Amino acid sequence: MTPLIIIFVSQRKAGANYILMSDENQNKNYSADSIQALEGMEHVRMRPSMYIGDVGTRGLHHLVYEVVDNSIDEALAGHCDKISVIINEDNSITTKDNGRGIPVDMHKKEGVSALEVVMTKIGAGGKFDKDSYKVSGGLHGVGVSCVNALSESLKATVFRDGKIWEQEYERGKALSPVKEIGSADDKGTVVTFKPDPQIFTQTLEYNYDTLSLRMRELAYLNKGIKISIEDRRRKDDNGEFISDTFLSEEGLKEFIRFLDETREAIIGDVISMEGEKNGIPVEVAMIYNTSFSENLHSYVNNINTHEGGTHLSGFRRGLTTTLKKYADSSGLLDKLKFEIAGDDFREGLTAIISVKVAEPQFEGQTKTKLGNRDVTAAVSQGVSEMLENYLEENPNDAKTIVQKVILAAQARHAAKKAREMVQRKTVMSGGGLPGKLSDCSEQDPKLCEVFLVEGDSAGGTAKQGRDRNFQAILPLRGKILNVEKAMQHKVFENEEIRNIYTALGVTIGTEEDSKALNLDKLRYHKIVIMCDADVDGSHISTLILTFFFRYMKELIEAGYIYIATPPLYLVKKGQKKNYAWDDDQRDLLMQEYGSGSSVQRYKGLGEMNAEQLWDTTMNPEERTLRRVTIDNGGEADRIFSMLMGDEVPPRREFIEKNAIYANIDV
Repeated sequence: MTPLIIIFVSQRKAGANYILMSDENQNKNYSADSIQALEGMEHVRMRPSMYIGDVGTRGLHHLVYEVVDNSIDEALAGHCDKISVIINEDNSITTKDNGRGIPVDMHKKEGVSALEVVMTKIGAGGKFDKDSYKVSGGLHGVGVSCVNALSESLKATVFRDGKIWEQEYERGKALSPVKEIGSADDKGTVVTFKPDPQIFTQTLEYNYDTLSLRMRELAYLNKGIKISIEDRRRKDDNGEFISDTFLSEEGLKEFIRFLDETREAIIGDVISMEGEKNGIPVEVAMIYNTSFSENLHSYVNNINTHEGGTHLSGFRRGLTTTLKKYADSSGLLDKLKFEIAGDDFREGLTAIISVKVAEPQFEGQTKTKLGNRDVTAAVSQGVSEMLENYLEENPNDAKTIVQKVILAAQARHAAKKAREMVQRKTVMSGGGLPGKLSDCSEQDPKLCEVFLVEGDSAGGTAKQGRDRNFQAILPLRGKILNVEKAMQHKVFENEEIRNIYTALGVTIGTEEDSKALNLDKLRYHKIVIMCDADVDGSHISTLILTFFFRYMKELIEAGYIYIATPPLYLVKKGQKKNYAWDDDQRDLLMQEYGSGSSVQRYKGLGEMNAEQLWDTTMNPEERTLRRVTIDNGGEADRIFSMLMGDEVPPRREFIEKNAIYANIDV
């Protein structure tokens, strides 16, 4: 089987602009007067990263999200129920919706069509007019005009009032006035754009899976809206273009079932609520399963707030207070000799919290942590009412949940001793470094890197081939513990995992927040997983990634985790030799060298000598490292649960579907 490596691509960063409209104003006219131009857009092309996060893969895909957000705004306002995204053969993007169509009449202030204002003025759009939209999604608020500025070409077609209107642009500038090109009974907006190669110099190729994941997520978060995506660059076995259509009738309840499809539920059905609390729309869905992990996913106006915030605090408060009250009154805690902690109520819990906030205030490093204080009480109240009703109406499930909480508390106390054992051996506690670690001489963590190497043999080769000044080597014996199926104290008792904690120098969190890390004493800012390029090596890589995702997610979020890419082949002919990382490269080299060439297949790192390992995999001047970051927290959680959990059929289906690829981007 082709090696299986899971790479997560990082999430977008941004600020926000949102408007809430009162119900009585929803039906006011949406016309040119609704469009408010806030500022110019001259700065966008000069500093694109300020607007879309970066000009790499993440920023490229963000362009699509910005255009789709406009269509979602129409849907939230009740004027659109179908959205489609098409990746064209030339990697341009076409989005369509059946909304009202962007106004095309003359804008009084700007003196041009409202369509041109929307397309060429940063911050221009109906979302800034309280009479046009109830709530608006997206983080930037810069909208389609930013996409236009960063596109080599863009064409907007509007179906409105029985007519078809069109305008074309080049790098943000209109090529001609808006013109009427025909008549039609349809309504809506079609935007086709091609990203500018002058801006996106790294890649112009869209990843279908990345876009499809976001479209599916939007469908779950906005029930009743049909969202389709089609890739016209590829066809399936039937000769049809690759495509997916998403439509959710139950919203977050379906989302929970999807995320938890590989876990075993311990209660009858998803617990959910949807309503408005203190003027804030709140939607929550949750379920308990047999796992030992806590999986909370929070959204504000359709944006994944992976840093959490006040809405997540409100959920935790409502959950803990209500369950604690019920557990105390049930008498099930009478024999327990210690207090229940907040973590105990969330072990084995999968939950999604989605709120719509008029003017969200974002905090945190990536501006995805909600800061609005009034949201805490709204979510807490909604969750408390939801749980009180459920526990009263489902006494058997209520008892099962409390028993799960008690088991979690007992395991937490067992883990406390194991955690203290790890703590004593960390640098913080002066316990020294693990004996198997070959450390580097450099003391600045920003300049240091550590290789987690599969096996003592490869570890020995890596020690000989490394640069001792800044490269450390930690050999790992065999396959580390599968933390997906292990209780917390078993994780901390595992020798290989203890060695990782100790070598990295990080301290484990308190009993109240047992998985939080203190990164102040982290000894390396590059942590490189280096395993054989075979099935066993890929399995070990996934086990290590699962551990980092569940217990050291902060390292992934900070961008400190990497995967090394050793070559698969050495192609030689006489004095000529070169390395190949896949079959295609091998075949090209053999064709170039001609008859008489030979191929050496590396079955493992241990088969390379120290010089070869340095040249191909460890030399910063020549190597290729893949940074592991999180693009979609819910999908990452689902994939790890599927690959490392107990359910065999979905894992087999996933591997059969993806085994033809050397790398799987999720």
